[in-house]
Amino acid sequence: MTTLVVRPSGVSGTCTVPGSKSISHRALMLGAMAKGTTRINGLGLGADVAATIDCLRAFGVDIPADGSLIASGGIDAWTAPATTLDCRNSGTTMRILAGLAARLTFTTTLDGDGSLRRRPMERVVDPLRILGAHVRATDGHPPIVIEGGDLKGTTVDLPVASAQVKTAAIFAGLGASGQTTVREPAPSRDHTERMLRSLGAPISESFGETHDVTVSAFEVPPFETTVPGDVSSAAFLVTAAVLTGDAQVDDVGVNPTRMSFVDVVREMGGDVSIEVLRDELGEPIGSLVARHSPLVGVAVDGSDPGIHDELPLIALLATQAEGETTVKGAGELRLKESDRIDSVVRGLRALGAEIHELVDGFVVRGPTKLRGANVDPSGDHRIAMMLAVAGLVADGETRIDDFECSGVSWPGFEATLAKLGADV
Repeated sequence: MTTLVVRPSGVSGTCTVPGSKSISHRALMLGAMAKGTTRINGLGLGADVAATIDCLRAFGVDIPADGSLIASGGIDAWTAPATTLDCRNSGTTMRILAGLAARLTFTTTLDGDGSLRRRPMERVVDPLRILGAHVRATDGHPPIVIEGGDLKGTTVDLPVASAQVKTAAIFAGLGASGQTTVREPAPSRDHTERMLRSLGAPISESFGETHDVTVSAFEVPPFETTVPGDVSSAAFLVTAAVLTGDAQVDDVGVNPTRMSFVDVVREMGGDVSIEVLRDELGEPIGSLVARHSPLVGVAVDGSDPGIHDELPLIALLATQAEGETTVKGAGELRLKESDRIDSVVRGLRALGAEIHELVDGFVVRGPTKLRGANVDPSGDHRIAMMLAVAGLVADGETRIDDFECSGVSWPGFEATLAKLGADV
């Protein structure tokens, strides 16, 4: 077990972050669907993306360990895996890959580690059944057994906005007869729609009381792309800068459906600017610049799917903000790699924060001087990195146990903090 030690310090400078996990997963799967050779630069480096690579290789797709070059005969050339596919800790791998497995004429079994087995999968199982796949789960949880083929397009209503479930249904719809419409109660992140549109897919969207995405059968062409930096990773550096100094993060994805965190930080008084510089496979890419700022408490709608991953950082910022910050509607956090409401509250309270748990969120009163302590991230990569940033503003030493779990999304996070001047 690796323990990271963090001491009070500030950050300053310019850096980049690993490639977007969300886009990496999708690019790999689209490339594996294509007939020909696809080149992907800048893939995310974490264990989740590696899980997707290994699962695709089990279908007979030729992919090197770094995922940079995909040689495939198209999805119709995929072969039945010899064993159960191990999605490890990656819910994105399992949910989205289920949509592709639904198109295959053989049986695929998807499983994962103990944490993933606790996460609900009925929300992806039900849409695939509606499209005609035979899918079995274990009391709504992994492992998932999928017998696919002969899918028929229809309208799929999602009770909860979810980019992962939406993508699974869209990917299944690309191999279904007729049109498939995925209807969600509110727009979720739209990486899949942007990528498919850039590749020429027959895809349309409508916005009203619901967000509807309609697709038809489509053979994905091979392509070349560079994955932008992960804005969810950049959020840790933005938080560190707003609390302790300044930072510029270059070559990061600035998709509008991923900017809710920046919007909330600005509402709290944070000095954060965005510069859009170019486009890559439909995704806007640019720079984020953040500077030390006095903060005030705000009310946050935790039901916004565009901010779920960053709510632990909002909690940390709230400990240094004047007044009360309330997050409600974030019950989804209890279904992540850990129960993130519980993990956030326990971790920050151990450092001296005045934070109280709600059924669907938390309340933080600030500003509070944090004190270094030994803290447990509950095996959750985002909690581990949030606690590392918290250590920058805590008196004494903050020791984060099991810090290797941060490698799920960002191996070497601590090295980037050190490059920016943090005492880690």
